[in-house]
Amino acid sequence: MFREERGLLLASLVRRFGDLDLAEEVTSEAVEAALRHWPAEGVPARPGAWLLTTARRKAVDRLRRDQAYAARLAVLQADAERAEAAAPAPDAYGTGELPDERLQLFFTCAHPALAAEDRTALTLRCLAGLTTPEVARAFLVPTATMAQRIVRAKKKIRVARIPFRVPAPDELPERLPGVLQVLYSLFTEGYAASSGPRLQRLDLAEEAVRLARILHRLLPAEREAAGLLALLLLVHARRGARTGPKGEPVLLEDQDRGLWDRAMIEEGRALVVRALTGGPAGPYGVQAAVAALHDEAADVESTDWAQIVALYDVLLTLTPSPVVAVNRAVAVAMRDGPGTGLALLDALSVEPRLRAYGPYAVARGDLLSRLGRGGEAAVAYREALELAGTEPERAALRRKLGEGREEG
Repeated sequence: MFREERGLLLASLVRRFGDLDLAEEVTSEAVEAALRHWPAEGVPARPGAWLLTTARRKAVDRLRRDQAYAARLAVLQADAERAEAAAPAPDAYGTGELPDERLQLFFTCAHPALAAEDRTALTLRCLAGLTTPEVARAFLVPTATMAQRIVRAKKKIRVARIPFRVPAPDELPERLPGVLQVLYSLFTEGYAASSGPRLQRLDLAEEAVRLARILHRLLPAEREAAGLLALLLLVHARRGARTGPKGEPVLLEDQDRGLWDRAMIEEGRALVVRALTGGPAGPYGVQAAVAALHDEAADVESTDWAQIVALYDVLLTLTPSPVVAVNRAVAVAMRDGPGTGLALLDALSVEPRLRAYGPYAVARGDLLSRLGRGGEAAVAYREALELAGTEPERAALRRKLGEGREEG
């Protein structure tokens, strides 16, 4: 329940008091109070409202005790009021008004005064509710590096006196890429959890889809908003087939495609057309096109791997990254054979960010296994096992290692 409510709770408190640190602290205090009271008194009918009321009271008490803190917040509030007075009237948003508090705060934290990676990290940690290690995984950096980045972003907000307010309509397109990145990263953590007992965190994935729908309605002319929503729908459509009866991961080639959500796939396919029409393609539109090709195929063998490789070539020009290069190498292996794909993966071994990226080691292990190089495959699987964050991933890798020993 806390995971579900935390982001909304923080968003409401930041809007009310204009201070992220204060909001985080009183949120934690409200949860501590719940842990004391609810076991004896029972869980309230509206637990989120109980937490919000408790957190607000604690914030007010803290401001009354700390006059210096209250004075600093008063300055921030005055800045915010001046900015709102200079902004267009609310009806200028028309159909584009931000109807969701959490989405409002996502746009607020996408302030151009913050470095792009810093504002994305801050939003994921504080407002999307991801832990610091989960955010670090999204960026392929050590947890300590990410913690420093989040502290730096908070300090920048405080020193630069950046107001927490809904940006004006003409500011939304400039901040859109940062918000799209946040929703993409939020969905990624839901699709493949970085830690815990389950492979998927459907609550996060579904929240990302919900917010992406709002964003697309808000900015219907933005093709990348359509592309992101398409991508999330086309991937989330497979959620029911991605795990087995005991929560174990099921590879794409082994999934029962009859369990895929066809209505969601059709909705996503229509959005792909919109995302790719009217100008050069954006990265989310291209990724959505890849997902559509997977969803349209009857099985792995009949998948248009040549087209997928071509799309990854485009994606590498738009957003060069080692993760995209790994995905392209796997697609090349499906098109041209495991030896060709393995050569591409081995060429990426000098990329330091891939040392902490488990799917890279898994991909190498799978291709080595297909080539009959069981000993080398086992080494790769052991590397992946050390990096795996969820128990289903670890169990699957142990099975691969066991099968390799039996074959040997």
